[in-house]
Amino acid sequence: MKKTLLALAALAATTASAQTFTRPVELGLSAGYAGGLSGEAFVHAPYVYGPFGVKAGVSYANVGNFNYDSDSSNLFVAGASAYCQDVGGCSTSGSNLIIGLDGTYALGELSPGLDADLYAGVRYGMFNRSLTAFGDTTTYSMNSFGLGGGLMLGYAVNPGLSLFGDLGADYFFNSALTSTNSTDSVTVNPGDADYAALRSFTNMPNVNFKARVGVKFRL
Repeated sequence: MKKTLLALAALAATTASAQTFTRPVELGLSAGYAGGLSGEAFVHAPYVYGPFGVKAGVSYANVGNFNYDSDSSNLFVAGASAYCQDVGGCSTSGSNLIIGLDGTYALGELSPGLDADLYAGVRYGMFNRSLTAFGDTTTYSMNSFGLGGGLMLGYAVNPGLSLFGDLGADYFFNSALTSTNSTDSVTVNPGDADYAALRSFTNMPNVNFKARVGVKFRL
């Protein structure tokens, strides 16, 4: 009996150890919209502790639109807006680069082959814009912390591959916004008179909605 109990204990320990080391790690790639044409790459370790997991990702979005508002109280914004409207547009470009770290919660299999994960966590966004007007190029930059969350729905094509959709939103806090051109560099801080107008004009994200589709590989 003693030998039998020891054998069962050894088998349980071996099984638990195997489960620990065979938990899947997912590599995901997706594309869609998040303030512009966007893509994301992430690593997801589900079931780290029960249904809870961890996901780390990096996303990039191409953003080119400025908000032209000639009634703005900011003189440069008003002037550039009027100029862009008169000439039918300016040369603009921009990007959002966002690093995210999330906790995930597995909702399990909703139907055969279909599973879902909720996620929420912190964000760090690096936002850059460029506007050519009046024969000069001005670049705008803002780095901001934020919070985000969403839902991923996945469909298993086979044991190692799933298709998924990702719906969510990120919120970014106010932070310093710097504009630089050929003659000077100016930093506008939250609470300054021109901050809200300049942030709106440069289309720096406050709430950033996202919708992407992609593939997940289980490693």
